[in-house]
Amino acid sequence: MEWKLFADLAEHADGRHVTVDVEHGETVGDALEALLEDRPALEDRVLDEEGALRSQINVLRNGKDVRSQEAGLETELEAGDELALFPPVSGG
Repeated sequence: MEWKLFADLAEHADGRHVTVDVEHGETVGDALEALLEDRPALEDRVLDEEGALRSQINVLRNGKDVRSQEAGLETELEAGDELALFPPVSGG
């Protein structure tokens, strides 16, 4: 499964595209955990002190924020899913 990372999150992960090993039936949360596993700088940016996803970080599955989906990070992955991680976006 490949993650697309944007802005400073890509810098913390050393790349805009990162592939992680997840099995069929695992969740978005499992894929996020695999992404953060060997990337402490990215983990510090994405998770708060209690290990929860920071409110300003956006996790998308197939272009939709997983927090707006019923299962959230427990949403099961399917073949062909696209995952993305975005920092806060502002503009004017």
